[in-house]
Amino acid sequence: MVSFPLPRLDKDKELYEMFLPYCRLKYGDVWNDPLKKHSVGCIDCIDKSLIKEFVGNKKYSLAVHDPPYNMVAFRKTDSKKFVDWCKQWVGLSYKLLKKDSAFYVWLGADHKNHLEPFAEFIMMMKDTGFESKSFITMRNQRGYGTQKNWMSVRQELLYYSKGEPVFNTKNVYTDIPKVLKGYYKKVNGVNTENLERSKSDKIRAGNVWVDIQQVFYLMEENINGCFAQKPLSAIERIINVSSNPRDRVIDFFAHSGTTLIACERNKRKCHTVDIDPIYCEISIRRLEAFREKGIIGWQNSNPFEKEIRAGKKIKAYLKEKYNIEYKN
Repeated sequence: MVSFPLPRLDKDKELYEMFLPYCRLKYGDVWNDPLKKHSVGCIDCIDKSLIKEFVGNKKYSLAVHDPPYNMVAFRKTDSKKFVDWCKQWVGLSYKLLKKDSAFYVWLGADHKNHLEPFAEFIMMMKDTGFESKSFITMRNQRGYGTQKNWMSVRQELLYYSKGEPVFNTKNVYTDIPKVLKGYYKKVNGVNTENLERSKSDKIRAGNVWVDIQQVFYLMEENINGCFAQKPLSAIERIINVSSNPRDRVIDFFAHSGTTLIACERNKRKCHTVDIDPIYCEISIRRLEAFREKGIIGWQNSNPFEKEIRAGKKIKAYLKEKYNIEYKN
């Protein structure tokens, strides 16, 4: 098996600069899907004029956002500034969503700094017009080891609503079989237990997701060079439950293009932006690779393998700094 890994591009400015010339978008540019399904914009999510130009008169049934809540990655240390920034794109989302729509946002908490900015973000959301619906925890099977604290094995997902959004209960079932009986009650005068009354022989997903694997380098969907990548199955669950086929979905943080791929696979239209041309390019290439080859990631390669093979400078840099060797 051939493996061509790529280091995190956000942590290597020199390598990042080498890939910029291969990006088809610069700030303010938009890639429109030739099949007229999706759009990717190289836009700051709080740039109101460009966002308005990007979406036009379109309205959305669902917003799925994964902001850089790691304040180190965001290069901000003050939670108030971070939340003030969040308030701007949350407000834009509210305006872009239909009167009956769903809003999901992944958000973390810094255990070493009073769990910031989780509480501050939740308090801010009280004045946005959105109604809180659920606080979902997705379990990371691998976790982060520590000898002086509880191992961190969770990611937080907040679900809000605007009006009365669709919630497709037929799509909320996991692959975990029901094995426990109980919860008896009378139906038409007859005592029944939960398995008899159930619409499925599988467990329905609750607000703790234990059946979805976090993305790591051995998985097919892994995108080398990216970070904080959300599982495709998690985004697909959100999309299938909180929207209908042919609905439009908005995502302000494209990153590795997971929402874009999820929409493509589930017959939704995705409009996504990212301030970084590198991640816009990765998202577009991921969609193109899926359509051409049916792949959902680059477990054994990376989005820029072709350019690396053809570029002596990049190959030499990867060999010298990371001992990664590309052989023709």
